[in-house]
Amino acid sequence: MAFYALGDLHLSHAVDKPMDVFGSGWDHHAEKIAEHWNQMVSDDDVVLIPGDISWAMTLEEARPDLDYIGRLHGDKVMIRGNHDYWWNGISKVRNALPSRCYAIQNDSLSLHGYAICGSRGWILPTHPKFTADDEVIHTREVGRLKMSLERAATYGLPIIAMLHYPPCGMEGEDTLFTEVLEAFQVRLCVYGHLHGAAHRFAFEGIKNGVEYRLVSADYVNFKPVLLPL
Repeated sequence: MAFYALGDLHLSHAVDKPMDVFGSGWDHHAEKIAEHWNQMVSDDDVVLIPGDISWAMTLEEARPDLDYIGRLHGDKVMIRGNHDYWWNGISKVRNALPSRCYAIQNDSLSLHGYAICGSRGWILPTHPKFTADDEVIHTREVGRLKMSLERAATYGLPIIAMLHYPPCGMEGEDTLFTEVLEAFQVRLCVYGHLHGAAHRFAFEGIKNGVEYRLVSADYVNFKPVLLPL
């Protein structure tokens, strides 16, 4: 049994949103993901999906994408990304998920000896376009991450966290997100959101005991990343 992660699947089986407009690397990316996933991941493994799952606007539109994920090997655990507009009400989302697919929102999940938690996150105050409105969302997301971590801590297990947005900048500077992760002694944090030229803003490595990994699909060549647990 192993843990993997792959974010930003950006599936569009029911909507006209081809990702190849963002570069030839995205050509037939859903087929690439399925091929790599089922070659690398066994049915006993777990794959974490830190957001931007589907371009669908409604849950009904998202069903073909969720069914696609359901057919892939292993248990799948997901959080909401900034483009997951179809994610509207956690009970409805969970009721729509295929077998062995799990959604986290302000809570956590115990699976195969680890506590899994997470939240969407938001752009950081150091972002050049950060506004007063962003400050409100940023503060709320820090609180949601803390709530999820509090639930995870009740299991008494090593904690893995997911964020969609990067929890810190490329220099690994302290942020409210990193401070919360450190306070709960998180083992590993995976995140996505960064694509193309923005990959250069990623921080990867160990900071104050927490290991960070960028797992955006195009960053990792559409292959699930084996997590170092």
